[in-house]
Amino acid sequence: MPTFSAPDGTELAYHVFGDGPPLVCLPGGPMQDSRYLGDLGGLSAHRQLVMLDLRGTGRSATPEDPASYRCDRLVDDVESLREHLGLDRMDLLAHSGGTNLAVLYAARHPDRVGRLALITPSVMALDITISADVRRETARLRRDEPWFPTAYAALEAIVAGKADADSFQAIAPFWYARWGDTARAHRAAEDDQRNDEAAAVYGTEDAFAPATTRAALARFTSPVLVLAGELDLNSPPPAMTELAALFPHADLTIQPATAHFPWLDDATRFVATTATFLT
Repeated sequence: MPTFSAPDGTELAYHVFGDGPPLVCLPGGPMQDSRYLGDLGGLSAHRQLVMLDLRGTGRSATPEDPASYRCDRLVDDVESLREHLGLDRMDLLAHSGGTNLAVLYAARHPDRVGRLALITPSVMALDITISADVRRETARLRRDEPWFPTAYAALEAIVAGKADADSFQAIAPFWYARWGDTARAHRAAEDDQRNDEAAAVYGTEDAFAPATTRAALARFTSPVLVLAGELDLNSPPPAMTELAALFPHADLTIQPATAHFPWLDDATRFVATTATFLT
């Protein structure tokens, strides 16, 4: 397992899958072990995937300063990985919560990014509002599923601010196109893979400056892929359309019949779309 040192001396680990030009991959969660990404449905057949374990997750060390979990401070870790890999410019892929880190990196180091793939992105760093009605409308696409009544009731509790831990567990089927054994195992593993202390710090005060980031991304000239899942309650297509419009050269792809983990829901389509963009 290769490692490198962050600017503050924290030892960070990454995992390498496949052959070809390197593609640096940032996991979501936020602050979840990169192993949940697998090999992104077989994308490793097209690119060498360099999966970073963010500080305090996976095989990476726990930092001395917990405040260093804040998203804007993690940008330096990504830049150190680029330098460690000896890349003048790197292609970058990020999923969900990790896309906040990716856009902050692109805003701060635009000349170091070749292509940027944002997979079912989070919108925290850009202050895009996702209304309760949009989430309800997206959720209702699943109304014929046997688990829908319980999950939808839990969603309504969350929207109303009356949620408890059971509510968030109950909406888990919405994150996958098929709530079967594979999805259940994937979801169950998250509790052991996520650093909850780090996640609590990730988006704290001053982590994001949306107006500044938006202005920087308006000048970002590299190609961008925004890949949304048609059924994704977390990153619904209307919000992804708004996000893609912030970049001068962004392609928005809405992958049919997929939710928050499109490489699990339809690996063939996901790999074809992403590999084509990266080429």
